[in-house]
Formats: sequence, structure tokens, C-alpha cells
Amino acid sequence: MILDHFKLDGKTALVTGCKRGIGLAMAVGLAEAGADIIGVSASLEHEGSEVEKAVRAPGRTFTAYQCDFNRRESVTDFLATLRARHPVIDILVNNAGSIRRAPAAQHSDEFWDEIIEVNLRAPFVLSREIGRDMIARGSGKIIFTASLLTFQGGVTVPGYAASKAGIGQLTKALANEWAGRGVCVNAIAPGYIATDNTEALRNDPVRQQQILARIPAGRWGESTDLVGATVFLASSAANYINGHVLVVDGGWMGR
Repeated sequence: MILDHFKLDGKTALVTGCKRGIGLAMAVGLAEAGADIIGVSASLEHEGSEVEKAVRAPGRTFTAYQCDFNRRESVTDFLATLRARHPVIDILVNNAGSIRRAPAAQHSDEFWDEIIEVNLRAPFVLSREIGRDMIARGSGKIIFTASLLTFQGGVTVPGYAASKAGIGQLTKALANEWAGRGVCVNAIAPGYIATDNTEALRNDPVRQQQILARIPAGRWGESTDLVGATVFLASSAANYINGHVLVVDGGWMGR
């Protein structure tokens, strides 16, 4: 039966940036499909978090970790702990990210370095280390959170745009090497979703209306709008999909 291909029973998924917003919705969706969840964010509570409660509700397990993706030693320490405690990761969702807004002429080195570190380098390192084990097993799913700015330049977010363009190319580069070895690497590019990252835009009456006017669906997206794409790409239903950036944007890119 086709719906059986979407089941994730017996799988373990690592979801970064899952404390709130898109990452939380992705983690809960994967749990509802049957996966146990390892959650990691910079300030994720070790017990009692919103995501933990939501993941445990359908009977799945949840393990929480903290990692500052802007600090290389924190990423190294987290990976060492992960390897010791969770030797098998079936699904990796690289969702953690950050954004800094400033005109390009005032976009500081500190802003640039932080965004590239969190949004591009850390996801690559996680994918390299966890992907190596997936290759050895001959199976695995890696999903990146890309962006509309994987395709477009944006305004006053040059570091973010560069990092998300890099994620699109990294998705393809890893897929080119790993698809034939049983590891599917893809990305999801959310449109304008009502999250912390877009709060400044939603609070700007001019930009808010400009954005809504271009979205054929006529509304901002919700974090839950990304769940279907996440479960699909994590499942065996997507076994022949590799190096694809799946846009979930209410029709924005088609306008």
C-alpha cells in the first residue's frame, strides 16, 4: 500500500533548530509518522520542552541536546556525544539557522561570519559526519532547510542569502556523491512563513502587503505547511529523489 511508504516506524531522526517554529513542526510531523526524535538547539530545555511534549504525545521517544552552532567546539563536542549515545541516525534534518538584517554596506564581518557558520558550515559538518555512517550502512535521508533566497537575492540580508544559496548547491553536491550509495540528500525551501525570522517583515506594513500581494495562496505560510514535505523526503516514498530543492511557498516562485 502506498501509505506504508510514508511510515517511519523504527527510524531515528535528528532535527536541529527544533525548539520552535519550522523545526518544531518538522520534529512533530516525523514523530507522528513513527520516528523517534533527537532534538538539538542552542537553548533547548533538557526536559519539559514544547517539542518534547508534542513528540511524546503519539508515543515516540525524545532526547534533547544543546549545541551552539556558531561555536565550532560546541559542534565537535555534540557530534562526539551523539556518536557515543546514538550510533544510528536514519534521518538528519538540518534546520537550525540564523539571520542578521543590515544593508550590505553596513553588514559587518561579525554578522557575515555568524550566519555562514550557523547556516552553512555547521550543517555541512553534521552532514559529513552523520552521512559517513549512512554511507557505511547504505541508507539514510538528509534534509536541509533552504529558503526562497536559495534562488533570490533578498534585501538587507546578504549573509543569509549567500548561506542559503550555498545550501542549495551543497544539497546537489552531496546528492551527486551519495545518491548511488543509498543516501538521499534533498532540501526544502520554505516561502514566507510566520516565524521569528520573518517577524520584522510582518511588522512592516509596507513589506507585509508587498509580500502578500505576490503570494498566489494569499496568506503567509504556517510552520505546519512544511510537515508534509518533510515526512515525504524522509520516507521511502522519496527514495528516487536526490539533489532536489522542494519549494513550499504558496506559489511565490511561480509568480
